[in-house]
Amino acid sequence: MDSQNITQDSVTIRVGHSPDPDDAFMFYALARDMIDTGRYHFTHEMADIESLNRRAETGELEVSAISIHSYPYVCGKYALLACGCSMGDGYGPMVITREPCTLEDLKGKTIAVPGERTTAFLALNLCLGKGRFDHRVVMFDEIPDAVANGDVDAGLIIHEAQLTYQRQGLHKVVDVAEWWGEQTGLPLPLGGNVIRRDLGPEPMREVAGLLKASIEYSLEHRKEAIDYALQFGRGLDTDLTDQFVEMYVNKWTLDYGERGRKAVKELLAKAHEAGLVPNPGEIEFIG
Repeated sequence: MDSQNITQDSVTIRVGHSPDPDDAFMFYALARDMIDTGRYHFTHEMADIESLNRRAETGELEVSAISIHSYPYVCGKYALLACGCSMGDGYGPMVITREPCTLEDLKGKTIAVPGERTTAFLALNLCLGKGRFDHRVVMFDEIPDAVANGDVDAGLIIHEAQLTYQRQGLHKVVDVAEWWGEQTGLPLPLGGNVIRRDLGPEPMREVAGLLKASIEYSLEHRKEAIDYALQFGRGLDTDLTDQFVEMYVNKWTLDYGERGRKAVKELLAKAHEAGLVPNPGEIEFIG
């Protein structure tokens, strides 16, 4: 919807998402007014995922990308949308080091992490055990350098660093999504979109439909959406941007499906049992 067409009846929906190729691809149609959004006017606020996790705790934005780890902390204010998830289906956040080592070697070491509310950090705690390692919060795109420079013993990488860490001669110790899949037979639900409950049931469903339409538009107009996403791919060329988008915008993103919903519930149940998150209660998915 063009700004000049905003009327008194318009409802502004502020959408928070990370400045990464997958989120940019997902929201391309909304950001560039490629679909009819009716009475809803969407504005976009970009921030790293940990910042969005923390902002969601105050209920600041109507719609936001968050880490699934964060959902139990915001479920009173937000519901999960059935579309927009990023699923690690056999691949995901990785722990990297300067020299090859084992999982056992990581115990007691200092690991740079992209945020304490990220699902990557939650999965790492499940994998290694709570309190079995030290951590230091580092901005996600600075973690590979922190490892290469010896500032930390290891780094937990997310986003495009999963495709580029080897350029710096770094070594993968464990992929936590791969580990999770071996333990449960399920994909690792990394991130999702949430919508504020106080919008009311009908607007929540309508906005959910528009977000799904945006994802569908990008999947159907892949080249132009990839060209748009390319500007957010730090260090990625067109082929790697397309590869990264394919990893995290796919069938799971259109709808969690039964297996994806099970994965969310299983992850948060196991995390609650381990004393890592509050009990989220019944988890609803707005479609």
